[in-house]
Amino acid sequence: MPRSVPDLCGVLLAGGRGTRLGGVEKATLEVHGRTLLDRGLDALGAAAPVVVVGDPVATTRPVRFCREQPAYGGPVAALLAGLDALAGEGELPAYVAVLAVDMPAVTAATVARLRAAATGRDGARLVDGTGRGHLALVLATAALRGVRPPGDGAHGMALHRLLGPLDLAGVPAVDGEHHDVDTWADLPPE
Repeated sequence: MPRSVPDLCGVLLAGGRGTRLGGVEKATLEVHGRTLLDRGLDALGAAAPVVVVGDPVATTRPVRFCREQPAYGGPVAALLAGLDALAGEGELPAYVAVLAVDMPAVTAATVARLRAAATGRDGARLVDGTGRGHLALVLATAALRGVRPPGDGAHGMALHRLLGPLDLAGVPAVDGEHHDVDTWADLPPE
């Protein structure tokens, strides 16, 4: 497991409905013998503490679960619920790594590249060859707090609206890191 980065905590987003998978809990799907949840936790291995936003499911690593209220509020509501849960554990590190559970090719090396690119900026985001951003990011916690919508404005908010004012470095995806699992056809072959 990678060494902890003292200024990095983590939020793993695992609370979606899995609608295009017939309601299957994405976190429990296996890719090459490991659940998407455990793969995501491995990718966030250098971050501490880490919280999973979603319903509790079995994992090989002890982790705290939390949920946005109301549930299924989308990635912004989930991200901010995770940040609040981390803040409840003490002072937040300078950066937070954010990862969707359905990105099996993201590794600790991906997170390290994102963290390095975030230095001196509001954060960094994994982008594909077209420049489209994906839900693998490292964000400065102070910058994230600065764009937080008031009240329950995060529920249903589009991620691009939250991140729009931030100065984010684009980190090019390699080896399919940007690939996510939305349908059964998206699962990598065993």
